[in-house]
Amino acid sequence: MRQNGKTTGAALALCTVLALALAPWHARAADSVDHGAAPSGNVTIAARFADMQPSGIVVLPDGSVILGFPRSAQDHSGPRLARLTPHADGRPDLTPYPDAATQARLISPLGMTLDTRGRIWIVDEGTVAGSSAPPRPALVMVDPTPGGEGVRILPLHAPAIRPDSHVNDVRIDLTHGRAGLAFITDTSMADHPAIVVVDLASGTARRILDADISTRATPGFAMEVDGQMHRFDLVHPAMGQGGADGIAISPDSSVLYWQPLSSRRLYSAPTALLGDPRATPAALAAGVHDEGETGVVDGMATAPDGSLYLTELERHAILHRATDGTLSMVAHDPRLIAPDGLALHGDTLWLTIGQWSRLPVFHNGQDRQERPWLLARIRLP
Repeated sequence: MRQNGKTTGAALALCTVLALALAPWHARAADSVDHGAAPSGNVTIAARFADMQPSGIVVLPDGSVILGFPRSAQDHSGPRLARLTPHADGRPDLTPYPDAATQARLISPLGMTLDTRGRIWIVDEGTVAGSSAPPRPALVMVDPTPGGEGVRILPLHAPAIRPDSHVNDVRIDLTHGRAGLAFITDTSMADHPAIVVVDLASGTARRILDADISTRATPGFAMEVDGQMHRFDLVHPAMGQGGADGIAISPDSSVLYWQPLSSRRLYSAPTALLGDPRATPAALAAGVHDEGETGVVDGMATAPDGSLYLTELERHAILHRATDGTLSMVAHDPRLIAPDGLALHGDTLWLTIGQWSRLPVFHNGQDRQERPWLLARIRLP
């Protein structure tokens, strides 16, 4: 700056002070962002699948990973139930499990679990994409132990199953009933969700908590999917939506947990009550405990201490719910698109990622899935 042909010293000093004051702000590489937006760094992709979606998963005591590949959303020519041999580059080797002959007895295996005797229990949707045949849902048991029971199939019929039923996931209680009980979530394709209780000795099934507040979608429920907001709408579905879905059981089998998919609230009830065929609908409803808010949950896994691991759709994350109800974030990663099945083995969580929220049924017939589908491994602290 010049005044009467001379530089004003005061003006130069002021410019210097301003430059020094503003330099740190201008030197920043980027503006501050949500710290939850960055991946947590503990998610490893264990396998990639180009033409079929993994959903149910169990890990056997010897570390073998068993995966179910349903066919209700899109059919495929691969195995329906398989043992995985992963490679470092994410290439999966799949061996039909327990053998090739069993594949013909399975239609569309979805949710899976291990019981306390090491047997695998599978919910079979009983339907294939594009087929006009009526669904044939079933509960399937596979005993991997030497000299075990082999494969047993328990068909599920009305009135325990409705025309709009969507059997989803299962947990086993061997402490009640002559041979134990199975608890199956029926998410429902309409608005009639429930829990289906199967007596494992007789194979008979009954329907409980039908359209109860604890199994139904929350009225007006809204959630974020792929950066867009959607509201629960039975007439025009626009997200992965439905009633009772995720399910877990306490280590001693005394308490069952479940959560509707279109909800953020977790519920529980004693298995002794839920498994009692003499309990009235009013007694069952009164015995349900609201465990509080969690997230938008699909898959669940129980830890040995009774805490729960929960997949969380909106945050592309895995949550941990301590026994006192405290919530914490275990992992978050943008690749966790509608995280699904969970299996805990030692200090590792195995997770299937099927992109269910991108199915054509939720986007006016447009398929928004981006192959490959993934299997992730999460190391716990």
